[in-house]
Amino acid sequence: MTVDAAVPQNLQATGNLEALQAVCQRVFVPGPGERLVFGEGPQHARLLLLGEAPGEKEAETGRPFVGNSGRLLDKYLQRSGIRREEVYVTNVLKVRPPGNRTPRTSEVKEALPVVLRQIELIRPAVIVCLGSIAVQAMVDRKAKITEIRGVWQEKDGIRIMPTYHPSAVFRDENKRELLKQDLSSVAHALGEPGA
Repeated sequence: MTVDAAVPQNLQATGNLEALQAVCQRVFVPGPGERLVFGEGPQHARLLLLGEAPGEKEAETGRPFVGNSGRLLDKYLQRSGIRREEVYVTNVLKVRPPGNRTPRTSEVKEALPVVLRQIELIRPAVIVCLGSIAVQAMVDRKAKITEIRGVWQEKDGIRIMPTYHPSAVFRDENKRELLKQDLSSVAHALGEPGA
């Protein structure tokens, strides 16, 4: 991943997601043969899912959560009564880190203004942070997913559910039920009046 130029200081001038995506196309340079993965979903979705960075399949297609983790996430969303078509899905980073490594703090810092502007434009009622990178970007850079997973947070009037990234389920079967519980809690919150 390379950053072609600094993210513009005043992203408030980007009045819609298409303009923000155009900024990303100019600033973030995907690896050879890969694509930028900006995000997808309804412009004003009530639920936003935030992962850490695109994986190999995502970088190939330009779509978030389409690999094994995405299929597992779709399955658990469906079981919770949440339709992916009604959700905005994105990542903190918009391009895949080299070798699919964990994003560096500097990369998260560079990408964060874009994510925050995406959130301002979408105005979701609920954000699900999938994994520690997303939690640290949105809640607290020192937050530990194992300590706050499943505990509702709030920021700027938006409810935030920190939970495990679906890929963590493949490495630790014990996290499977916890991820399901958290998505069920999100579905319940979305069904509450005023959500």
